[in-house]
Amino acid sequence: MPRNDGSHSVFMGYLLWIFGFIGAHRFYYGRQITGVIWFFTLGLLFVGWIIDLFLIPGMARDADRRFVPGPVNYSLAWVLLTFLGPLGLHRFYMGKIFTGLLYLAVSTSVIVFPPLGVLVAIGILYDFLTLNEQLSDVNQDR
Repeated sequence: MPRNDGSHSVFMGYLLWIFGFIGAHRFYYGRQITGVIWFFTLGLLFVGWIIDLFLIPGMARDADRRFVPGPVNYSLAWVLLTFLGPLGLHRFYMGKIFTGLLYLAVSTSVIVFPPLGVLVAIGILYDFLTLNEQLSDVNQDR
């Protein structure tokens, strides 16, 4: 795997592209508006999803220019959010212990009181829309 000193990995973009018809790779590269559009239209009925196969290297270069690299790795944070978001592990990884505990407490409470799932979904959506900026802020402060 080639070395990437920027903030966003092309490899991770292709890995998330597998789920791209729901916009995962677009959110990863900081393209929230088209990420939401891909989510609600299944990647523009899969046509945009296929086209993105060729656009990912350019999206990675653009993201590298826009976001601050640093000790908190974007790819790892996005994997934690995408696959383990309700547990708040991405929040713990960024050093946001209180909100990580909040995610964990609310998510485990969903078993007892299912309507709390709406709060978890809102939190995850918020993080999908803002995670890159949060990571830039954390990396800039370190």
